[in-house]
Amino acid sequence: MTSLDTSTTVGSRDYAELSQMVRQAGLLRRRYGYYAVKITLNVVAFVGGWLAFFHVGDSWWQLFLAVFFAVMFGQLSFIGHDAGHKQIFRNGRANDIIGLWHGGMVGLSYGSWMAQHTQHHANPNHEDDDPDIHIPAIAFTTEQAAERRGFFRWMAKYQAYLFFPLLLLEGFSLHISSVKALLSKDLRSRRMEILLVVGHFAAYLTAVFLVLSPLTGIIFILVHQCLWGVYMGCSFAPGHKGMPTIAAGRKLDFLRRQVLTTRNVRGGVWVDFTLGALNYQVEHHLFPSMPRPNLRLAQPIVRAFCGEKNIEYSECGWLRTYGYVLQHLHAVGAPLRLADK
Repeated sequence: MTSLDTSTTVGSRDYAELSQMVRQAGLLRRRYGYYAVKITLNVVAFVGGWLAFFHVGDSWWQLFLAVFFAVMFGQLSFIGHDAGHKQIFRNGRANDIIGLWHGGMVGLSYGSWMAQHTQHHANPNHEDDDPDIHIPAIAFTTEQAAERRGFFRWMAKYQAYLFFPLLLLEGFSLHISSVKALLSKDLRSRRMEILLVVGHFAAYLTAVFLVLSPLTGIIFILVHQCLWGVYMGCSFAPGHKGMPTIAAGRKLDFLRRQVLTTRNVRGGVWVDFTLGALNYQVEHHLFPSMPRPNLRLAQPIVRAFCGEKNIEYSECGWLRTYGYVLQHLHAVGAPLRLADK
């Protein structure tokens, strides 16, 4: 991950030109039918999964349902993400209702996630202002790695090897972050979110330990939550990790700030489904409120426009993008490994 050193604002009218092209193509119109079908199928599958859970009873076969619920939690989280960006309805309150509901189904604070994610979208890969590249467990720049001490320094040295194992804890981390935020921050709809999150954990733990023996229940929770964490990490990490960062004090116009720090993932309908269309991360960052199914249609327009303006448009295969992520994390830790030899 290199640091973009552009210090001047350029091409400030480029985004307006691209935006007009996308709007004229009708790609910012709501897709009510798509989301009605998508949400209905998700809810039916989710309810069906719990009916199967109670039907199977205390059995190790439940671990297959744990995998199913990991996928379902991911799919429900994607809908919450879309609602947060106002992709479903034009009305903000209607989107928030969907977001709060889906956050409750997976045990997350929608309001807390929105606050952090909005800041990320405004400043992707900014070395000071993007909260997504400021986490204790991973160093995303050599400067961050140099500041690590003790156990976190050791982690930074070998973070490329630890990346996927750490994702096993991401689901638990998301729950803990939500609870901390609800207890310490004055979030909008805070009381409602507390009720939803407490209700989620009460219903989830009651169902698991009512049906399963203690040992089977604990392993079910571990498999479910760990795989959900891996799913979330593998869905969000490819978009920016290993891409150039923006140093403090540097300025880029909106179009270049979003495109140059972002990477798309190639693939067909199955990749679109699996990643919740986050594989069109460039288009999503340029037009956050664009409905999910329209991102694929916007890609040729955005890619051609970037080519005309000599703006580097990054895209690669799914497995290759994880290679870039791991290469970057290994390179960031290299100075620490050399210093300790």
